[in-house]
Amino acid sequence: MNDIEAVRDLKKGSKVAFKYLFNTYYNRLVAYITTYNHNIAQSEDVVQQTFIRLWDNRQKLDEDQSPKGYLYAIAYNIYCDTLKTKKKQEKLMSVIWERALRDRIEEDMDAKERRIQKMRQVIDSLPPKCKEIIQMNKIQGIKYKDIAGHMGISIKTVEAQMRIAFTKIREAFEDDQLFLFVVLRKFDHHNN
Repeated sequence: MNDIEAVRDLKKGSKVAFKYLFNTYYNRLVAYITTYNHNIAQSEDVVQQTFIRLWDNRQKLDEDQSPKGYLYAIAYNIYCDTLKTKKKQEKLMSVIWERALRDRIEEDMDAKERRIQKMRQVIDSLPPKCKEIIQMNKIQGIKYKDIAGHMGISIKTVEAQMRIAFTKIREAFEDDQLFLFVVLRKFDHHNN
């Protein structure tokens, strides 16, 4: 059997002719597609799809021509289609990832804003002297001894007022352990 005979028989539905063409061109087509994608498994998938398309379109074949050019063209087109599909999938994944990242950033920013608002509320709810001391120390960066001198109170009183502030902050953020840990570490590293 040669290619022309195989095409004529294939058009009549001959599985023997199909097997002949498959055995003749399968390895060549895999090698051909592998020169583009460098992936034998993917090339084999492309070539299998090529032969499925050959079978489905067997009635369109020219009985006077070898199917070689047709097979190579089909294989190449299927390869290009898989490449486009892969690029679309990669683009879609990139868009999904970017959107998820943006949502996470927005979520983090919202959470940060809520924490800041909550912290302001906690500080605003402190007794006046306690509020003034925490603002002087944590916002203005004034040391305990300088606060004591400025307010005419002892360092022990400043420390006691800071402990009151820490307690209120702990209570307000007890459900937000990570934030509480970060805030209290900052508060505990005070300048005496």
